[in-house]
This record gives sequence, structure tokens and C-alpha cells, in this order.
Amino acid sequence: MERVAIIGASMTQFGQRDAWIRELLAEAGQACLDDAGVAPDAIDHLYVSNMASGEFEGQTGVPNALAHDLAAMPAYTARIDQTSSSGGAGTYAAWQSVASGASEMTLLVGGEKMTHRTTAESTDVIASLTHPVEYKHGVTLPSFAGLTARLYLHEYDAPRESLGKVAVKNHKNGVDNPHAQFRKEVDLDTVLDSPVVADPLRLYDFCPITDGSAALLFCPESVAREYTDEYAVVSGIGGATDTHVVHERADPTTMGGVVNSSEIAYEMADLGPEDIDVAELHDMFTILEFLQSEDLGFFEKGEGWKAVEDGVTDRDGELPINTSGGLKSKGHPLGASGVAQVYEIYKQLTRDAGDRQVDADVGLACNVGGFGNCVTTTILEAER
Repeated sequence: MERVAIIGASMTQFGQRDAWIRELLAEAGQACLDDAGVAPDAIDHLYVSNMASGEFEGQTGVPNALAHDLAAMPAYTARIDQTSSSGGAGTYAAWQSVASGASEMTLLVGGEKMTHRTTAESTDVIASLTHPVEYKHGVTLPSFAGLTARLYLHEYDAPRESLGKVAVKNHKNGVDNPHAQFRKEVDLDTVLDSPVVADPLRLYDFCPITDGSAALLFCPESVAREYTDEYAVVSGIGGATDTHVVHERADPTTMGGVVNSSEIAYEMADLGPEDIDVAELHDMFTILEFLQSEDLGFFEKGEGWKAVEDGVTDRDGELPINTSGGLKSKGHPLGASGVAQVYEIYKQLTRDAGDRQVDADVGLACNVGGFGNCVTTTILEAER
């Protein structure tokens, strides 16, 4: 099987956008094609990662509409919905389409339009991914996060301040990301004094509601060399699911989907956690950065908080995590987030990350759906 390369990438401004989903998708899709120097009619497969354009906007059929808007006909189109891990699932589908030989040029565009809805309405749409019994009793993802954070702090004797330091770190990184929703540093006191949302988590422990889109262009490595000398290769990718009902898990502080998907990705890439130079993790809540960093094998169980305290995950640390600002600062337009994670790793590996550049040849992106219900882990390696 020939290796699959990424030769183009784009990301729109994240935040409150005066544009609807079709416009956001077309903006990222066209920018990605321009970045790679590839014509729209060269696209064989076109995938759109999107969780809820119908629920948020009443707009369905977005993939074929995008093919029209980009003049990419007669490309095969499909929508990839895997809740908040739709972008990771789309990355998997795009990789698979090229790796299988079914497509020589696959464009993936992820996007979501959310900010025109109230916080309560958006929360309700997102909460619909929970088990019907949980949903009926008003359980939302923030409540899962609060309960898990309380358990983690108790089990591993972690100080509440350690969660706040994740928010401080990621906001600092977001300052240097021109596409981030929030480009402003926050101090620890501000985080700890913000309103309680789901004890012990406060407002600054949560990512914002966001509009935005991002795109990636995939092709066989032999084709990539026709366009550029610098690209990234998808050397490992894995997907996994965990229990739909969170309380059925043996240990709620372990995300089985992260463990299993990363094991598949590491084996495919013939690499281990120690080989990763930079990572983008799904910090929809600050507690998730601890859980994922441990379940990916970067740190021992219960030690993730210490790595943050010791500066290991800072941009100038031993293992920079969320150099983009993460979902916390960059924003979280559901269908776009996983694509934007891979965008950041691609930019880091091709030495095109600007002021947030770190020294990296191997990067990892972990995109989580729900509260670990479904996960995709992607490993990229630089080719220069």
C-alpha cells in the first residue's frame, strides 16, 4: 500500500462568523486547493465533516452543494458525522479513500455554524449524542466533565489549580494563532474566579461555541512529489469506540477509545508515544487534556497534571501540546475541530506555523466524540 500524503491545508477564522455553513465550507475548500495548487476538477472524492448542519441551520446535502460551489463535479461526495469527532472520522475516511486506491485526490472539508443559536440551544443539540436515558434526565457533556474532573482530582491528589493551568497555557498559545477565536492570555486567578459551570470546572475550563471550517488535501505520496517537495505523510491512523453510557466504564478517568485508537495508530506507524514531538488534543474541557495525554501513553496514569505543572507540555517544553491554542482558545466548530487539529500538525511538520513553530518531525492529533464515545488518533510524519 502506497503511503498517503497531505499536500495542502487551510483553516478559516474561527469565532462568530457572518456566514452560513456552505460559505464556510467553500472558503476553506478553495483555500486548501489554492494552497496545494490543485484544480477543483482533479478531485476524485470530496468529504465533508459535519455534525449538525440540519439541526443548527436547517441545511442538509452539504457535500454535493460544496462540490457545486467549488466546481468539483463529478467528484464522489459524502458527509461524515461522528459527533464532535467528525473531523477525525473524516480524516480517516479521506486517508482510506486514497490508501485503498479508490481515489488519487481527496479533499476533506470540515465545518460547523453554531453561534447564531443560543448557548442553551447549542448545548441541547450537542447533548443529543448522549444515551437516551441520560439525555432524558438532563445529562450534558459539561456534567460528565465535572464529575470526571472531581474524581480525577480526588484519585490522583491533583490540585484544582492544575486544571486552570491548562487553560492558561492554551490561551497563551492561541495568541500566536491568527485563526483562533480567542487571542488573549488569561491568568490563573481569572480562570479560578470565573463562574462555576459543573463543579469543580468553571467557565474558563470550557471551550467556546464556534463557527469555522478547515480543509486537507490527500493523495498518494508519488503524486505528492509532483506538486511539492515538502508534505506530511499519514503514517498511522486508528479509530475506536467506547461505551455509549459513561457510567458503564470500569474507570471513568480512562478513555478506552483513546487507548485503543492510539494503539492502532502507533502500530501502523511503527512508533510509540516517546516518538511524538508535538500533539493536538481535544481539550473541549481542561480535564480532557489530562485524560488524553495519559491514555495516549505520554504520561503515566494520574501524572498528566504534573506534566502541566512542570511545563513539559508548554510550547517550549519537552512535549508541546495544543500549540494551536487547542479547542479552549482556538474554538470548537464541531465538524471542523478534528480537521483543524491535523491542520496544525501539518503546519508544524512543514515548518509553516509562524510564531508558534516548534521543532517537530512527528506529530499526533487526537479527536474525541462525545465524552470519549468515539475517537480517531492520527500520526503524521514530515517529508522534506
